[in-house]
Amino acid sequence: VSTLSSLMSTVRAINLVLPETEVYLASSSIDGQLVLNLRSTLVDPVVKVELVGRGYLRWLEEENPEWDYEKSTACTNQVVYVSKTQNFHIKDGWLDSGVHTFDFHFTFPPNIPSTFASKIGCISYFVQGTCCSSQVVLAKEERCLRLQGTAGDRRRHTKDTAPLVVEVRKDVVYFCCFRRGFVTLRISLEKSIFCPGDTIVFMTDIANRTCKYVRKVIFALHCIVLYRGFSSRGEPRYLEDQSEVTRLESQTDTAPFEAMRVTSALVLPKPMPVTSTLMENKIMAFRYELVGTSDLPCTTSTIVVRVPIIIAA
Repeated sequence: VSTLSSLMSTVRAINLVLPETEVYLASSSIDGQLVLNLRSTLVDPVVKVELVGRGYLRWLEEENPEWDYEKSTACTNQVVYVSKTQNFHIKDGWLDSGVHTFDFHFTFPPNIPSTFASKIGCISYFVQGTCCSSQVVLAKEERCLRLQGTAGDRRRHTKDTAPLVVEVRKDVVYFCCFRRGFVTLRISLEKSIFCPGDTIVFMTDIANRTCKYVRKVIFALHCIVLYRGFSSRGEPRYLEDQSEVTRLESQTDTAPFEAMRVTSALVLPKPMPVTSTLMENKIMAFRYELVGTSDLPCTTSTIVVRVPIIIAA
């Protein structure tokens, strides 16, 4: 026990020094340093740095809705996107007390997905530095990385470069005054393919053929994820879930029997997953919709316009 305690106290500090890069790109490289500060001499040390990227998902699913009692099974899946290790050569097999610096270099694979997190699954990347001796881990530091993936078959999207227009009409009946009317929302984009970090500029035409004001329209970009997991018996399971990437609330105040055009813009974050398939990402598939929503005046009805957006990098 005293030998183990002596070993553990040998390392004063371990630090990873990384470049000030907010987002790394797939196929790019990362250069950094592992800095080891020792209180005393360390014999036969193992010093290494690892680059790891993993995907993991889990959700609970009701096993049989026809049963009289509830029994849920966990659907899970995981994948390793990158796992690289750089072991450092220790001259003469020992390190003296003081500060020691080790340079490392990694290159990200080209076909890996972006950093992503939801309540069901995540894709994460990190660099981990470790110092061991006699198979005992003396010190370890881990740093998370944000990565922008560029995977996705670009050939699938070549036909999607034309302008895009989606229009929806919703009829309204006001029983209090026995009147009928309708509201039309039309969203127009000059293109449907965008890159992470881009600004989506779009026009919305509102045709209000009711006797009330259309006060506002809420715009949001939705990320729709298809998860592929396995039950405890190894059976494949699928779950589709969506989350809001960014949103904008626009006050329109379109008067009765009037029309209005609104120009809006949504800024895409970076990193973000590109539009992709299960074959490309193995456990998750991503697609996107620009959604415009407006509550119809003096009713419980809502008009919704969904415009498919492609995220490519």
